[in-house]
Amino acid sequence: MSLLGAFTALALGVAMTAVMLLGLATAMSWPGGGEAMVSLVAALGTAGGVSAFVSAFVVASTFSYAVAQRRRELGLLRLAGATRAQVRRAVLAEAVVLGAVASAAGCALGRLGAPGMVRWLADVGMAPAGFTVERGIWPLVAAFWTGLLVALGGVAVAARRAGRLGPLDALRSADLDTGVMTAGRWFWGLGLLTAAAGLIGSALLTNPVDLLHRKTYTVQPMVLVSACGLLAPVLARPLLRLLGRLPARLSRWSGRLMRENAAAALRRTGAIAAPVLVSVALTGSLAGALDTVSASRTAEARARTAADFVLTPGACRPGLVEALQAVPGAVVSPTGPTRLAVVEADGTTVRSEARTADPGGLAGVARLPVVTGSVAALTDDGIVLPLEWGHRAVGDPVPVVLADGHRVTLKVAAVLRDGLGDNGLYVTARNAPGSRVDRIDVRAAAGADRVALEARLRAAAAGFGARVDTREQWLAATAPANGRIAWLRTVLVLGLALTYTGIALANILAMATADRRRELALLRLTGATRAQVVGLVAGESLLVVAVGALLGCAVAAVQLGAMNGALALLGSPPPLVLPWRPVGAVTGACLLLTAPCAALAALWSLRRRPVEAARD
Repeated sequence: MSLLGAFTALALGVAMTAVMLLGLATAMSWPGGGEAMVSLVAALGTAGGVSAFVSAFVVASTFSYAVAQRRRELGLLRLAGATRAQVRRAVLAEAVVLGAVASAAGCALGRLGAPGMVRWLADVGMAPAGFTVERGIWPLVAAFWTGLLVALGGVAVAARRAGRLGPLDALRSADLDTGVMTAGRWFWGLGLLTAAAGLIGSALLTNPVDLLHRKTYTVQPMVLVSACGLLAPVLARPLLRLLGRLPARLSRWSGRLMRENAAAALRRTGAIAAPVLVSVALTGSLAGALDTVSASRTAEARARTAADFVLTPGACRPGLVEALQAVPGAVVSPTGPTRLAVVEADGTTVRSEARTADPGGLAGVARLPVVTGSVAALTDDGIVLPLEWGHRAVGDPVPVVLADGHRVTLKVAAVLRDGLGDNGLYVTARNAPGSRVDRIDVRAAAGADRVALEARLRAAAAGFGARVDTREQWLAATAPANGRIAWLRTVLVLGLALTYTGIALANILAMATADRRRELALLRLTGATRAQVVGLVAGESLLVVAVGALLGCAVAAVQLGAMNGALALLGSPPPLVLPWRPVGAVTGACLLLTAPCAALAALWSLRRRPVEAARD
């Protein structure tokens, strides 16, 4: 029973890894696919990585607590003549058996579930239509060995700790929760905390935009989660004192008992808080990062767009731009997409998206974040580009390869702030062969009647099949489309994390409460009723879950704070985004799961007469 949660979590992790590898194996040979294929690879990669991390976290936490529970048993083995190496091998052998069986079950589950999951991904637009998973052997083999390595890695520290126990020390401390913070735990906890601080500081000083990439805000919280998990016994004490005041006021004796029990049994507290910590931290970090980037992109687009109206003609028909320019009181700025490659100093070419622009119209309609130069100074021999390309001075020569392969040297007309990467390159139409206008921004000239201008624009655009949107309509229509797939990807990842959390919580609560039979029986013998004891166990568990949630919120706050610092350095509006709803939903789900699990485990432990249980 003690390792059932680790087995289930590992099997699910291997299943998700198998699905990811099967999908990636098919994607590598799938013809075309475009953005849908990129989205599929990103979704499977992120889900697989998070699954491996969370399952390893759960396995390590479960094994660590299981070894702590078995100190008396391990001490008896040492007294019977078992060597330290034999004890370590015994614990590792359990991990090998559990890892092999769970990995095999996970591979079978992944093979059966992969087609259904990929169909769902295709239905929601994260995979190309008609995408099906092909049969393959190597993805399942790789998933199996990944699960086995995760099991061995998760139990390695627990096995080492088990081997260090001496016969008399193990028996003497079997009922005491001492020595939780070992030298190794301090070293790795503080080391990971320092590494996380170094990664954030380095990114802020060198390349802040790295903190806004999906891979960074997915991986970086894992480092902080691991650090907080290792340092949880130290961090939990002040939080328990703080949170323990509320139940202490509601009920003096039971509230104090909840707080002191949780503070004394730090291994049990850490084991219960760990899955909540990882779930809340990932929820706050991923959901908050997505909202932060989305809100900042929307604010950035709003700040850059000074147009009153935006026309999206699709394929621009000849004469539309001229017809709009003939409308009285209209300042027109047509732009279109093109591709070019900038030649670096070492001769390498870096391809990039760019847009064509009419200098006068662009300067009159757009509010681009210009650092040096002027957008109005753009000519057929010039280029506007962001700071990230390394050209900071107006007039610097920039070797460029145009869309048709011709090489030209353009001069810097203006340099823009990097922002979130949307402040791209601008050239004139002469340097964009084959480009067609796909967007026309129109602003009312000074003194022009905006209502009358809108009517004239709609009349002029009607004959060309172009759609006229107000600035607000265009911003509302373009902003949500970029976030739907990302939100679905985040929901997939968080759903897996919450599933692991539920499994781990139910398992750890059953383990911890079963180990407290004698303690609960003594409470009954001192006069506590069965309901009071059950309430005490449930309340203590809820208190520990709240501690885990607070630690998870602290991790998310650090991650979101780093992102806001990066946005400020990039010159983008850094919105204050607090993901209260997803964090509150996950925390509430953990609390709702904890209360019945703890109560049922306590009732099961109290099924015997108190006198009989106290003699055990």
